[in-house]
Amino acid sequence: MSSGLRHETVLLEEAVAALNIQPDGVYVDATFGRGGHSRSILAQLGTNGRLIALDKDPAATAVGQGWKDPRFEIVHGSFAQMTEILHARGLTQVSGVLMDLGVSSPQLDEAERGFSFRFDAPLDMRMDTTRGLSAAAWLADADEGEIRGVIKDYGEERYAKSIAGAIVAQRAGAPITTTKRLADLVAGVVPTREPGQNPATRTFQAIRIYINRELEELSLALPQAEQLLAPGGRLAVISFHSLEDRIVKRFMREASSPPPLPRRLPIRAADIAAPKMRLVGRAIRPQASEIAANPRARSATLRIIERCGGDK
Repeated sequence: MSSGLRHETVLLEEAVAALNIQPDGVYVDATFGRGGHSRSILAQLGTNGRLIALDKDPAATAVGQGWKDPRFEIVHGSFAQMTEILHARGLTQVSGVLMDLGVSSPQLDEAERGFSFRFDAPLDMRMDTTRGLSAAAWLADADEGEIRGVIKDYGEERYAKSIAGAIVAQRAGAPITTTKRLADLVAGVVPTREPGQNPATRTFQAIRIYINRELEELSLALPQAEQLLAPGGRLAVISFHSLEDRIVKRFMREASSPPPLPRRLPIRAADIAAPKMRLVGRAIRPQASEIAANPRARSATLRIIERCGGDK
């Protein structure tokens, strides 16, 4: 992927402000993308500050490897490996972690990645093109029930049963290996269209989430980020999909709540452990001006949590 592909970083100022950058702090951009958030973080770091960026996409890490800044390092890897990656670098605490979930604009805009039905291209959908099954390979072998479950659970698609049946029927004649063939297949069985939305949107989204284990990796990464935060450190997460946001919202709510108390046992208020984390403000969503400039921002939600005990 060309590093010149344009990427509109969503909630850029809000997300970096949420980290409350300290000049000598250590930060993690857990989803580097094309570096929009990382650039802004580096602009606020002093000479002793440090930024570790992660990304599963080799094209994204290639962009970061071209940066010449002694305060910055990029690692090809998933944020589900965050603790391992940081411990390997002698880091056990950080000042902040930023996660910008989902697929990036360059991934959607480069046809050969197979994320978008706007192009007729190989049906790949892997964020990390060095490993794992492509969407085409999975569709070739998965049984109808598995396909139906993925489209229903990850795409919240009410016509999942009809779509899965059509996939199995059509692949018997020839493998489904291109984005156009899958999109046309879905359009042929979905009887209604939501205004302004391609009928294949939910199916493509579901398969992409499944192929990349996005929800599983998010569930693994959130508690790691919490454990890595130093007192006063913050975790800021931008989500674009309702399933992602539910996971983030539930995690932050539970992390900022007192531990459950034993039933029917008297406990003094002074003996109740205080929460280790606290929520910072309410969920932040893009302003109308940002959505007008970048329609992909319309579904974004930013949530922030902080480890208690700092003096920020």
